[in-house]
Amino acid sequence: MLDHVAIPVRDLEASRKFYEPVFDGLGAKMVMEWPGGVLFGTDDGMVALRQSEEIMPLHVAFRASDRSGVDSFYETALAAGATDNGAPGVRADLHENYYAAFVTDPNGHNIEAVCHRPY
Repeated sequence: MLDHVAIPVRDLEASRKFYEPVFDGLGAKMVMEWPGGVLFGTDDGMVALRQSEEIMPLHVAFRASDRSGVDSFYETALAAGATDNGAPGVRADLHENYYAAFVTDPNGHNIEAVCHRPY
């Protein structure tokens, strides 16, 4: 349903250093950049990082192709400076195959990777 979304960040370069390896692990590459912003994408959609003085924490969930992708996202994000907000695991309260991990990025956003496959 979504084509693209923008995540507001305080420091574009610091946020880019955080997100670039995280997005790379999810198969996204840098598509374009402009003063105050950078766009990453796949064939399924795009995410922009946009420098802003106003940051309202938000929740963004990225789809991983499999459960190992969720695990990799979590480890990569922590290594890049995120804080733990929920280790990889099944969230059966959502549905029996909801496998997800949550981190808080350097801007306070709740970032999730999720896989809905049963394996």
